[in-house]
Amino acid sequence: MALPQEVEALSKSFSGFGVDEKSIITVLGKWKPEERKSFRKESPFLFTQDDRLFEKWNADHIALLKREFSRFKNAVVLWTMHPWERDARMTKEALIKENRSYDIIIEIACTRSSEELLGARKAYHSLFDHSIEEDVASHIHGSNRNLFVALVSAYRYEGSKVNDEIAKSEAKMLCNAIKNANKKNPVEDEEVVRILATRSKSHLKAVYKNYKELCGKTLDEDLEDGSSLKEAVQCLCSPQAYFSKVLNAALKSGADEKTKVALSRIVVTRADSDMKEIKEKYLKDNGVSLSQKVNETTHGNYKEFMLNLIERGK
Repeated sequence: MALPQEVEALSKSFSGFGVDEKSIITVLGKWKPEERKSFRKESPFLFTQDDRLFEKWNADHIALLKREFSRFKNAVVLWTMHPWERDARMTKEALIKENRSYDIIIEIACTRSSEELLGARKAYHSLFDHSIEEDVASHIHGSNRNLFVALVSAYRYEGSKVNDEIAKSEAKMLCNAIKNANKKNPVEDEEVVRILATRSKSHLKAVYKNYKELCGKTLDEDLEDGSSLKEAVQCLCSPQAYFSKVLNAALKSGADEKTKVALSRIVVTRADSDMKEIKEKYLKDNGVSLSQKVNETTHGNYKEFMLNLIERGK
């Protein structure tokens, strides 16, 4: 019969992000048939009793484990890719997979530099014989289409010069557009799209600051939760806050797969850029360090790889 502590260790190895390969090898490698049978009987969340009197794996958990075993491999593949190819492939996947994740497209379009986004567009041409712009336009329909096409087409000024009068004027434009949202969806307003898709990030931060002074709330506070406009504003004006929010959701107990995959994506894509700032924001927002949270919720080689990348940006 399997020892209770071994059953507990193995059950834990099969739970969370990744799997604890060392525990699996240590425990399963020495178990005899009767011990494996004992484990199956004592683990109803993993196994169900078949009508033909044998314990069978829960099909949903098999699918989950396949994902968890592959999580480390997928993260390593993303890490070794050229950043242009990585962004191009993530954009393509976001457009074609069953549970589409258009927020990833906003993330890429709004948090990369102009040169990085241009590189992703070049890689997309090479890989898929289409442009990002045409695929975004053909897959995304309705009121969000113009915003998405404009964002992925952007080539922003990267300097620090800002015209304060224009920033105040455009803050007022945004304020009026959002106040009249009951008459016209702000994402359908050409001026709103123009401001978010063409202005430099320094300029947009000035617009953001002026908006609060004019309207009493921040721009993203006035936008609807989950809207593409709100995601774009957060990614453009406060990317560390955006990444902290997405990481927190990914690391929560019970997060679905669409939410969980953000951990690999954000750690891999930000490890060489602003991970230090993201960690500082995460600690401030959640009262626990990102490394500690990852250490508590992930397992095995995947955990070691994630922690290694997170700690690069000290």
